[in-house]
Amino acid sequence: VQIAFNEFRSAISQIVRFEKMFPIALESSGEAGGDDIDYLYEPSRGEILATLLPKYVQTEILRVLLESVAGEHGARMTAMDSATNNSVDMISRLTLQMNRARQATITTELTEIVSGAEALKG
Repeated sequence: VQIAFNEFRSAISQIVRFEKMFPIALESSGEAGGDDIDYLYEPSRGEILATLLPKYVQTEILRVLLESVAGEHGARMTAMDSATNNSVDMISRLTLQMNRARQATITTELTEIVSGAEALKG
């Protein structure tokens, strides 16, 4: 059984990951050729597995959900930051365009007033 999710690296970087959930890979003891010691488990191995396996599955699913949500929030934050920067740039451009249009209108009106005054003089 594999699970796919977005692994959160940073606000701008998420990686799609596939992780194997089952069968669970057991770590080796570290000593090659060592004697296997038979431990006595209380409660039995089956009862321990029956108790821990659902908790393991829940924890792993919660972990990958949290990773995916963190990645989604990071992507949204990055998109909103970019949108904010673009809107600030657009406001600056539009303000400059509006000021130029206003100045052109004022210049045209002043030219008409001066022309009218010159025409009245003579």
